[in-house]
Amino acid sequence: MPWDPDRYHQFSKERSAPFDDLCALIQVRAGMRVIDLGCGSGELTLQLAERLPASQVLGIDSSPEMLERARPLERPGLRFAYGRIEAATGKWDLVFSNAAIQWVNDHPILIPRLLALLDHGGQIAVQLPSNHHHPTHTLILEIAGQEPFRSALGGWLRRPPVLPAEAYAELLYQNGAQEITVFEKIYPHILANADALADWTSGTALVPYFERLGSDLSENFLIRYRQRLNEIWPNSPVFYPFKRLFFTARLH
Repeated sequence: MPWDPDRYHQFSKERSAPFDDLCALIQVRAGMRVIDLGCGSGELTLQLAERLPASQVLGIDSSPEMLERARPLERPGLRFAYGRIEAATGKWDLVFSNAAIQWVNDHPILIPRLLALLDHGGQIAVQLPSNHHHPTHTLILEIAGQEPFRSALGGWLRRPPVLPAEAYAELLYQNGAQEITVFEKIYPHILANADALADWTSGTALVPYFERLGSDLSENFLIRYRQRLNEIWPNSPVFYPFKRLFFTARLH
């Protein structure tokens, strides 16, 4: 999936607030071995490393475009590598993931795999968007089911694999985790207008559709999407309540 770091960072201030909240859940110890799953362009992984004294932090991502931006940030105790979240290996004191595992399917299988990466006494700390019932996301599915996009996509739709909060708590418990905390939080963003909503999802949820549709159909898709958003939000500014899910636990 081709990621555009510049487009993604258009709303970097809004996207960084959940990272700060996730970091606040970490039980900090000196000298930890840390893996950041889905590190993106690395700026937040650098901040994570700076919060963890004398630790060894590895950021992995499956986007070459993001890793190209991240690698100049490497320093002693911080490095980046290509890797898929579901294929991560090793034993770690902290398994960290900020706004990334929503791109990996089958969370009932994924969560036990992530817990298995923890060394004894290790902690998992994850944040992921759970905003897929908002019109910004449901409209994508609606338009993708219309022509000419349906035929071009071969009927393909990307349905987010995000589970209800209580399902993550259950998965953590069933797989031996303790000190379990799971909650959702709504971030109240104020955007300039409905077009800003389209700009937001163009850097995330729309990316796999653009990849499959090609440039001409992607442009037509975005035009129709903007039209529908403006029908729902004709006035400015637009209040965008973005829901995110957090979970953390330890493996003793």
